[in-house]
Amino acid sequence: MRSSMARTGATLVALLLVVSLPAYTHAQNTLVKERDINTKKILVAFFSRTGENYAVGHIEQGNTHIVAEMIASATGGTLFRIEPATPYPDDYRACTEVAQREKRSKARPALVGDIAAEEFDVIFLGYPNWWGDLPMCIYTFLEQHDWQGKVVIPFCTHEGSGLSDTENRLRTACRGASVLNGLAVRGFVAQNEREKARKLVLEWLKQLKY
Repeated sequence: MRSSMARTGATLVALLLVVSLPAYTHAQNTLVKERDINTKKILVAFFSRTGENYAVGHIEQGNTHIVAEMIASATGGTLFRIEPATPYPDDYRACTEVAQREKRSKARPALVGDIAAEEFDVIFLGYPNWWGDLPMCIYTFLEQHDWQGKVVIPFCTHEGSGLSDTENRLRTACRGASVLNGLAVRGFVAQNEREKARKLVLEWLKQLKY
């Protein structure tokens, strides 16, 4: 009788192990993934323009700057502003004309300051969509660094153009990097509907598992 009960008990223990082991393994794998993400060094680098902007008037904080701060706050990333040595015109139309000339000539505007992007694992890169492209000062920043093995995640502000083809342009410019799916936020939303913008940012980061 005792022998039979012992065998039954051993069988139950074995069954519990079979059932619980996969769940335990999954939990451990999840913890490892979360720990891996949490130990990555994150940079949120961005270019953003103040002054007169389309659809939002004269602004003191750039649309992309607002989104960049939301991403840095949610991820714990280091915030870095990419600044051209020669500021773009305050007037919106004049700025678009300068931006178009720079694009046509493939200009590489000089920058003020820099950051060692190579010391980070994940780089969120923010910019306004100018003429369906990255602002030329972004290319200056990209060409100053080695992107081998990095994860680059783009985000932009716009008023109807979305990301255009900038994700593919980044894949060409950031050789050796993995460029993930980006986020496009309307400048009007970033400036005037910030809770809506924050929700978009958080949902996007959740999809990316950041």
